Amino acid sequence: MSLARSERHALVRTMSEVGPDAPTLCGDWTVRDLAAHLLVRERRPDAMPGIMVPALSGHTEKVRRAATDRQWSHLLADVDSGPPKWSPMFLLDSVANAAEMFVHHEDVRRARPGWEPRTLSAADQDQLWRMARMIGRRSYGGCDVTVVFERSDSGEKATVRKRGPRTVVMRGEPSELLLHAFGRDEVRVETDGDESAVTELKGSKRGL
Repeated sequence: MSLARSERHALVRTMSEVGPDAPTLCGDWTVRDLAAHLLVRERRPDAMPGIMVPALSGHTEKVRRAATDRQWSHLLADVDSGPPKWSPMFLLDSVANAAEMFVHHEDVRRARPGWEPRTLSAADQDQLWRMARMIGRRSYGGCDVTVVFERSDSGEKATVRKRGPRTVVMRGEPSELLLHAFGRDEVRVETDGDESAVTELKGSKRGL
């Protein structure tokens, strides 16, 4: 089973356990709001562009809000089943949804007090490492700092952003580095670098 598929099932189980009104790390979205977002992303091609293009976001948000009115069990069942064959996301599921499902699963888990990182397999961490490097290259905008990711489990390093003479090394498991690159603060990551560079990095634009 692909990481995208296993994380999807795990996410739906966690959503079911905490309930539709539980908070997430996605701003003021509840778990129901997040589930509706995932449904629209995979089943409403007309609303997909607005997820990435601000000028089109009004229609996307209207469709997402309408999806929140669906019966909770049906909403979860559709998210769990994945993109239908007619969806543009169907053939891209294992590639496009691995990070999506993992990050949003943690958005639900880590919005609750007392969370702890999960123990993931070496294969999953290797896949998340590739994603972390890719997202890291597109993140941390607006700062003049070179960013290096270092795996705490193997020591492997990768320069994900080359900007200026100051360098900040971010150390953690690939899963934690990926979450940080996506803009999450509820992570277990260590930073090593000049204080001013670290401060500038903290104020950078993270995520896609």
